[in-house]
Amino acid sequence: MATKSANLCSDELTWDPWAYDAPPDTPRAPVYGAGASQWDAIPASAPVQTEIPERYRRMSADGLERRIAGAKATLGSRLVILGHHYQRDEIIRWADFRGDSFKLSQQAAARKEADYIVFCGVHFMAESADILAGDHQRVILPNLAAGCSMADMADEAQVLSCSRQLGEALGFEPPPVIPVTYMNSSAALKAFCGERGGVVCTSSNATRVLEWAFERGERVLFFPDEHLGRNTGVKLGIADDAMTVWDPRRPLGGNTVDALRRSRLILWRGWCSVHARFTVAQIEQARRDHPGIRVIVHPECRREVVEAADLDGSTELILETISSAAPGSQWAVGTEINMVNRLAAEHPDKQIFCLDPVICPCSTMYRIHPAYLAWVLEALVDGEVLNEIVVADRVKLAARVALARMLALPGRAGRPMTGAGTEAGPCVA
Repeated sequence: MATKSANLCSDELTWDPWAYDAPPDTPRAPVYGAGASQWDAIPASAPVQTEIPERYRRMSADGLERRIAGAKATLGSRLVILGHHYQRDEIIRWADFRGDSFKLSQQAAARKEADYIVFCGVHFMAESADILAGDHQRVILPNLAAGCSMADMADEAQVLSCSRQLGEALGFEPPPVIPVTYMNSSAALKAFCGERGGVVCTSSNATRVLEWAFERGERVLFFPDEHLGRNTGVKLGIADDAMTVWDPRRPLGGNTVDALRRSRLILWRGWCSVHARFTVAQIEQARRDHPGIRVIVHPECRREVVEAADLDGSTELILETISSAAPGSQWAVGTEINMVNRLAAEHPDKQIFCLDPVICPCSTMYRIHPAYLAWVLEALVDGEVLNEIVVADRVKLAARVALARMLALPGRAGRPMTGAGTEAGPCVA
């Protein structure tokens, strides 16, 4: 994807992803890899990928293509491969479905004939697929080290501590806050919301979900993305002084009891390192260089960036908006570089470019390479399941409750929610 001559955010983008893997029987600390920001501190509990066999690491691109194609043909309808929008093209070409994390999980679960779901995304996405999958389906993540730095910024212990502190500060009855977790979070946090009257949201339905939450409580705790929460609060007309930030590393999140009592929306201090790169200065430069340009950004960007843009929306909305735009239209896009480059290639009749001139892909999506895909697929042909992602039954049940609450809300029509113990409802992708 990247060459040494390109303007890269990290020279490590020229490395092979297995440079970060642990040799067998040799402990290695987890690391996000190329593209991560200096602020992305990976937890010690994050998975580490063990080195895959040398034959895959040494295989040519053509050789990997032949091996993947052969394994996929052999497995046939027993296999479904999912490719998130942010994946590299060499992975997307093999995907049976392409989309955002929740949409992909629903599509896979609807393929009842598939025994194996290979999710070319990141860890929380594979967990979501396992939550929604049937009991006979097994979910595989080609590289266990493909995590998500934003999701890692809120873990279960921190959120439990936050909930306890809020209860002590605000009173436990009625519940001091309604918890809302973004889809980009662990299964444990989705279960936390399911057990405490909360709900899950996506970037496309966050406004409706927060409206639902405020119908049930005076305050909302939104995690793990501060920026999506703040941008949604602004759309709902919540005053700035009624939105507070919770820093999990500080007592009371760095707030006073009075500030928490005045708050309506408590925002977890978390962010996406990709979307945090976009700035108002980049938008201003795009407008100077391209008069008449339309700017569209993801709502995980900072508030000032969203307000300076013409439009903001989820990956699916960005894709649909640009795909349906008139030929000759010009678009500067504030989201992950692989998706933007793919949009530009698929719509040569339009001018489409990334706001950030520096190549900086999602550091953890970058960990999925064709060598890992070939490795897990050929193991399936041999009857071995590698890198399986399994969510405990108790967590699944509680997480499905939070997802079902979201799906019961009015929204865009789509595939119903499927999987053991779930209720049908509209897909909000």
